[in-house]
Amino acid sequence: NHRKHYHSLSQNVDAHWNNLCLTCLRKITNQTIQPHYSFSPSVGSGGGTSFAITGEDRITAVRVWDTYSGHIIGIQFRYGFVWSSIAGFSYGDLHELDLFDDEAIIQISGKYSHYVQSVVFNTNMGRSLFAGQPAGTSFNMYPENSQAELRFVSGRVHGGITSLGAHWAVFDPNYNNTEH
Repeated sequence: NHRKHYHSLSQNVDAHWNNLCLTCLRKITNQTIQPHYSFSPSVGSGGGTSFAITGEDRITAVRVWDTYSGHIIGIQFRYGFVWSSIAGFSYGDLHELDLFDDEAIIQISGKYSHYVQSVVFNTNMGRSLFAGQPAGTSFNMYPENSQAELRFVSGRVHGGITSLGAHWAVFDPNYNNTEH
């Protein structure tokens, strides 16, 4: 009788540990399914000089310049209160979007051929910035993690933006690059 009770207790402990391990495995698996960082590969012809628009803080505004003929010639982000350098050029028509508190860019779409012809920056609050003329092949960039947002872009410029890629990450306001 004592052995039966011990065997039953042992099975209950084993079942408990199996459930606990499955719960931990699910949590680990969910974290690997949604990485904190992802990259949307560049679109466009890719000629010219490389650029990256980066900053320490969260993106708080976007500026895009386009030409009358329709391609994107310049992009600039504001990180916190500081404007980045301009990738490309700052002439032509200026399009600007100031983001609200807790608003983030969660998607970039548009069209490309030799140049990035058009671009649409979409936010988590349903707002958009559109620039350029929609001609060419469509593209759509978004993060793998539903909590991530646009952190920076990279690409190439030669008379306009010839390629554009997006880098997404979960924003951590407590993280300071100078300490890590």
